[in-house]
Amino acid sequence: MSDPSARPSRAEQRRNTEARILAQARRLFAETGYDRTTIRAVATAADVDPGLVMHYFRSKERLFARATEGGNPPLPGGTADEVAEQLLDRLRDSLANEPVESLAVLRSMLTHPEAAHEVRETSRDHTDRISAAIPDEQAGLRAELVSAVLIGVAVGRHLIKLDHLADADPDQIVEILRPSIRSLTKADD
Repeated sequence: MSDPSARPSRAEQRRNTEARILAQARRLFAETGYDRTTIRAVATAADVDPGLVMHYFRSKERLFARATEGGNPPLPGGTADEVAEQLLDRLRDSLANEPVESLAVLRSMLTHPEAAHEVRETSRDHTDRISAAIPDEQAGLRAELVSAVLIGVAVGRHLIKLDHLADADPDQIVEILRPSIRSLTKADD
């Protein structure tokens, strides 16, 4: 039986420090974006020396890449009806609790090329899956419009904090958007 008062091993201390740095980096990237987040600010928030942040992550670029890993939800699939409902369910979840990784990317996408690239790549994968379900010759355009609407709603609620959108119940927002998303995906045809 191990002693609960025993000190953590060096490996555990390293993992804990790295996790603390990443958590603070996610928070700061989400709150202030890539350009305004500094290594020094992350270090201060994580209560470590800036040199230690650089030791673990080598550069701000790599810190950003690690801090924003894992924010991508599973890709939708199935019929137009199934895809529309999956997207609406995902929207409801993100309105209730947008992952900080996603917020960091969304906040940074207009000023940081890597964040913009990540949004394009994620959006491309999603629109390909969405467009495959849409029975229409303009499926690609329809899928990109769906993505733009969903990104816009997330940005408006979580980052811009538009009054009514920020305060609205996620179920209410989804119900208002349901006819539009179903129409764009041709789910009702």
